[in-house]
Amino acid sequence: MMTAYIDKISYYLPELTKALSESGIMILISIVAAVALGLPLGTFVYLTKILPSKSSQWIGILLNGYINIVRSFPFLLFVVALIPFTRFVLGTAFGTYAAALPLSFVAVAIYARLVEQVLLEMPNDSLELARSLGSTKVQLIFRFLYVEARSGLVLALTSVIISMVSYSTVMGVIGGGGIGDFALRYGYQRYEYAVMYTAIVLMIVFVSVIQISGSWLAKKINKK
Repeated sequence: MMTAYIDKISYYLPELTKALSESGIMILISIVAAVALGLPLGTFVYLTKILPSKSSQWIGILLNGYINIVRSFPFLLFVVALIPFTRFVLGTAFGTYAAALPLSFVAVAIYARLVEQVLLEMPNDSLELARSLGSTKVQLIFRFLYVEARSGLVLALTSVIISMVSYSTVMGVIGGGGIGDFALRYGYQRYEYAVMYTAIVLMIVFVSVIQISGSWLAKKINKK
């Protein structure tokens, strides 16, 4: 029985390897977008609450609207609704890189909200210290906020990565491939349940490694 299982997995190994690489590409692109755009976006939304001004008030409302809409939108419908925009930006709405675009939108929105929440949980002492030293907004962000909140920001990013693993499993709808699409096409639809459960176990292991690594790193850099 074990020999039959090994033979079956070996037969599907090229497709499994391809699916894993597709998932990796989609998740990597979305996480880079989350850090590059979601981190400053969440920081700005936070600043509009603790340092309100007329000029930033409306921008804060618009950014909050974007975050709320994207996070509340049913993901599969969001992917389909974004097809015209994806085609306009990338020239195609089909494939792994096209699938990474809606994933990136969601990753940015989720991480932005988590960043805001992490910063809001910071003690007021840090803000008071920054103000007493006459810090500029840039200094406040990089020398106080991010330094004090780095552990929470890492944990928040860990949660986003895990969410992207989950979201990426449905990207076969627009030809994105990935491990979820592999499990469905080569496992469930062909009644190869051993293949399907192998893919599921791989995803569980991957998520567990991400969670353990993220928790370890957050604890490592936590100087409180």
